[in-house]
Amino acid sequence: MAAPHGVVGVEGGSSETAPILSDSTTGDEKRPQFGTRFLTDPRQVFQHNAWDNVEWTEEQEASAKRKVLENNQPLPLEKQEEYDNRANEFWNNFYTIHENRFFKDRHWLFTEFPELAPQTSLNHESRLEVSGTDYSQQGCLDQEQRSEVAAFADTDGDIPGSSAKYRIMEVGCGVGNTVFPILKTNNDPGLFVYCCDFSSTAVELVKSNPEYDPERCFAFVHDLSDVEANYPVPDGTLDVIVLIFVFSALHPDKMQASISRLARLLKPGGVILLRDYGRYDMAQLRFKKGRCLSENFYVRGDGTRVYFFTQDELHEMFTQAGLDKVQNLVDRRLQVNRGKQITMYRVWIQCKYRKAVAEPLETQG
Repeated sequence: MAAPHGVVGVEGGSSETAPILSDSTTGDEKRPQFGTRFLTDPRQVFQHNAWDNVEWTEEQEASAKRKVLENNQPLPLEKQEEYDNRANEFWNNFYTIHENRFFKDRHWLFTEFPELAPQTSLNHESRLEVSGTDYSQQGCLDQEQRSEVAAFADTDGDIPGSSAKYRIMEVGCGVGNTVFPILKTNNDPGLFVYCCDFSSTAVELVKSNPEYDPERCFAFVHDLSDVEANYPVPDGTLDVIVLIFVFSALHPDKMQASISRLARLLKPGGVILLRDYGRYDMAQLRFKKGRCLSENFYVRGDGTRVYFFTQDELHEMFTQAGLDKVQNLVDRRLQVNRGKQITMYRVWIQCKYRKAVAEPLETQG
């Protein structure tokens, strides 16, 4: 369920230059990642395809706010419920039409998210066995956790990736534009990658890809908003969870519970990596009247939905889930169509939130 990027189908970070990110008002210093193309002379705007770390004028931001207010009349409740009830159908249709032709592989991920690259030191020695007694850092599986993984367990009783030392799960994997670059770039034998999507069509496309290796990857259908649904791993077993342009596809009422559920899957010290749409992104400003479902939440022409976040909204949800901020940055980028002489202002948010490492219990005297 990797969301289409507005009406132009542009991937975050997939254009000629990659993003420079600036922090929110929480006090962090500006933290450049890569890409140092700054527009210092507006007359040179069409010299390159993209410009990094673009500052908005007060007039530009005020204009964006007015535009959003003009088109924020929500659709009738019955139409909103229809889009919610048929969400799976719309995403399956999307992948049936586009298959694997819509997105480019996200090779920029390894600079922005080095947690996905080969780890120099893997100290998470663990084996996840339903019947075993060696269970990560948490002790033995309890009966509830054994039941959770039973539906996904291999015939020999092992959970997929049970012998892995480093476990990554991407939620909303689409057709694998994040998963396959990880598998190609990160050849660490201790790595195992889980990936899931709301769309069964997308998951089948992942599994039918020649690069899909069941010895290193496990793809499955999953609805992120269904917090009662089973995952193939017990709580406390994942090192990294990846959410790339997927969280915005959820109904806002379901976001907090979904993040809290994912947080439970992390090991102590594990991290959630997110990149998604920011408030007043070009895609939001292009929505016409009749597309608003609720405040900052819209439906596209193909029936798929998208929300546009602020940094503070995401920070609140992650912290309520018990996670600590590592990074919460906004990427304001100016993309340029030199042929048509068009400028496009993109706004994306990038976050890293970590699960605290439990303090060791003091030995009782």
